[in-house]
Amino acid sequence: MKGGVSIHVVDVSSGKVAEGLRVVVRRADGEQVCSGRIAANGLLVELSNLAERFTQGGYEVRLEVADFYRAQGMTLPEVPFLDVLIYQFGLDDTRQHYHLPFKLTAWGVSCFRGGA
Repeated sequence: MKGGVSIHVVDVSSGKVAEGLRVVVRRADGEQVCSGRIAANGLLVELSNLAERFTQGGYEVRLEVADFYRAQGMTLPEVPFLDVLIYQFGLDDTRQHYHLPFKLTAWGVSCFRGGA
């Protein structure tokens, strides 16, 4: 199986993928691996050919939640419950594929490791 990381985001409050949500992936040391926006298929397509960039170690995904929901027309509090969500995860065996399926609302998030 091909290694690497994939990210899929669904806005469960609307039942649709979170198209347009800005996502940044960084190593634990802060070095950026990639950034982009969730596509119409729900995936961060910028990750599709970057398997070789992922080495053993810690990473973080930054999801710009409040900006996404405001762009959808949702009225959020001045200080939103979820603004920029930072999800930290680790890769041990880089020969495996790590899929991160995020289920998101303006008030909560769920994610697990898929793609083992």
